[in-house]
Amino acid sequence: MKKILITNDDGFDSLGLKALVEALEPLGEVTVVAPTLEKSACGHSLTLTKPLRFVEIEERFFKLDDGTPTDCIFLALHKLYNSEYKPDIIVSGINKGENMGEDITYSGTASACMEAVLQGVPAIAISQVCKKHCKDIDTLGYELAKESIYRVVKKIFDHEFPLPPRKFLNLNIPPIEPSECRGFKVTRAGNRIYSNDAEVHKNPRGVEYYWIGLPNLEWMDTKGHITDFEAVNQGFVSITPVHLDMTSYDDIAILEKWI
Repeated sequence: MKKILITNDDGFDSLGLKALVEALEPLGEVTVVAPTLEKSACGHSLTLTKPLRFVEIEERFFKLDDGTPTDCIFLALHKLYNSEYKPDIIVSGINKGENMGEDITYSGTASACMEAVLQGVPAIAISQVCKKHCKDIDTLGYELAKESIYRVVKKIFDHEFPLPPRKFLNLNIPPIEPSECRGFKVTRAGNRIYSNDAEVHKNPRGVEYYWIGLPNLEWMDTKGHITDFEAVNQGFVSITPVHLDMTSYDDIAILEKWI
């Protein structure tokens, strides 16, 4: 039986995590290790300043008190598995909200996959894109995401993981019904337009505090291969190959000349 390790960054009780488990249980033995609390936008962070504790919710279902998605993968592979007994694949999600373009660097969902491939295990990140507000997902549900991740994982199990080591797949699901989906589109990560959206408030004692908001989903027009944002906007499931090597190879010669 294939072994599937699942995590997310929305917390162990998120609806997206429940949907992911339901989608993949027919394909193998599913084990869940997820954060106790929401860890959105925590990036590829490990907890180094305090101890962490597994809390067993039920058989093969654990929450990590109080860890990041990266902690969950790192410790699961060392505590629940070993060098001879590893999961066949690690899947992170279903995230509530998109992880496209440079948002991958913020994403706890994607960062779990970064840790997975560093540890030598194939990985997939999957995120459900919002319409206008992420609360819309509660109405739309995760049916298209469930169908998509089932198809991708089954294809991997029937054949093989399509990428070499230290690379993972990043899926983004358009906010539409399954019947409206136009299929899969292989994409590159786009370039998002970022804004400094932070609300300013005062507490009852008059002390000012800030709450970082959710920027608008806006993207630059770029030439070349279709981007994740463009594909999702056209009704496709975006599937992007991601690697951890952040070297700007095109600029090596320029920098050598400059130095």
